[in-house]
Parts: sequence; structure tokens; C-alpha cells
Amino acid sequence: MAKDRTPASGKPAGKGSTAGKGRTRPPVNVVTPQRPWGLIAAAIAVAVFAAAVLTYAVVKVNAANADKVTSADQIQGLATFDYAAGQDHVTTPVQYKESPPVGGPHDPNWADCTGSVYTVDIRHENAVHGLEHGAVWITYNPGQLSDADVAKLAKLVDGQSGRMLSPYVGQDSAISLQSWDHQLKVDSADDKRIKQFADFFTRNGDFYPEVGASCENPAFKQQPLVAGDASTPVGPSDEPTTPTPAAGGATGGAPAGTTAP
Repeated sequence: MAKDRTPASGKPAGKGSTAGKGRTRPPVNVVTPQRPWGLIAAAIAVAVFAAAVLTYAVVKVNAANADKVTSADQIQGLATFDYAAGQDHVTTPVQYKESPPVGGPHDPNWADCTGSVYTVDIRHENAVHGLEHGAVWITYNPGQLSDADVAKLAKLVDGQSGRMLSPYVGQDSAISLQSWDHQLKVDSADDKRIKQFADFFTRNGDFYPEVGASCENPAFKQQPLVAGDASTPVGPSDEPTTPTPAAGGATGGAPAGTTAP
């Protein structure tokens, strides 16, 4: 007779048996990596800010250079003269043709022109010596400018080596700018030609006789001589490079040319 067959385990095979089946694994949760949106946003903000700063800087530089001149004839209304180098040093008053003067015989001591802002009408003979050393001398009629206007001029001069500012009694224009052999007269402290003149002619070696000469005279800056004062030794002096006729009477140079106003 045939024997009943049973599983090797001794348990009958039947419904619900797991024999022959593998163990069921729990479902796997797949986590998607998150993008670092905070860092990305911060990087974008930094890039935008940097671009804005760069754009602003470029705009400012372009604006600053918009009115810059590269030659004297680009300054409208500029008057030019022809004073030879090596003008006499004199201790007597000089009757200059131009007012304010732009060249000619002058005092042996120069007015300090290291960005000096004077509140007095400095002695003209000393100022002209400063022009010979490459200075730009800005003068103004105190009766035609407000304190705010004078402050604007002072800002352009103060601390800028090769420049000086002073009132000039009786001047026929509100503001006048002088360098050796050059002059510009304007009516407003907002006139862009003021900065053009100052930036172009200050210590420009192509336009003044004694290139490399000093503008420093702290003694004069501390106690400036005033227009009408007698010549008084104040600070350093130098010698003229070549002799010129003595300055007894009126001196001056005829205008060599004037640009279109």
C-alpha cells in the first residue's frame, strides 16, 4: 500500500503555507535631494549687487570725464598771452596790464600755492610768482559771490597742490582763473569751465616757465601779504632764469589769441 506523503517538516502542506516563498521586504522610501535654494538666492543677490556697483562706478567715471579737456583750445572763452620766461624779480609795485595778472615781473617770494585758500586779496606780485611755478590762481569778486559759491571754489582748491584761491577787489567778473599766459573769466561758480581750466593747467609742464619749482611757502600762507603792501621777504625765493627789461612802468603781454566764447 502506498504511504501518505508529508512534507519533511512533518507539517502537512496546505493553504497558507509559506513554503517555497521568499520573505517580503518593506517598501523603500526614495528621498529626492533638495536644492540649496537659500544659497542660490544669496549668490544671485550678490551678483546683482556687484553688477549694480560696477554699473554705478562706470556711470560716475563717464560723467567725470564727460567735460574733461585734453587741449587748451577746448576751453571756450580762454584768453592767451605771451610773457617770456625768466621775468625780473622786483621789490617795487608792478602795474600789470591784465587784471588779475597772468605773467610779468614779480616779487622774489612766491605766494604759497599748495592748495591755499586765502580770505584776503593777496599781494599780486607774489601771486604772479606762483603762476611762474605752475600754479592756477582762482580769484573772485567778493561782492558778486555768495558764501556758498566761495565754498564751491574752495573745495576745488583746498589741499590741491598747485592751486590757490583769493578774493580780488574790483575784479570785473565774478570769477577769474589765471595760469601763466592764460586767463578765463566766468560769471557763475557752477560753470563747468572752472574745473576744466583748473584740471588742465595745474602744474602742466607745457604751459609754465619753471617746471619743477616749488609751490611751498608756509610763511606766506600763515601771514600773507595783501595787495598794496610793500615787498617784504617772506619765506623762500629764487632767481629768474633769464634777464628781462626792468619793470618800472606798465608791463604786460598782448593777447596771443582767444577761443570762441
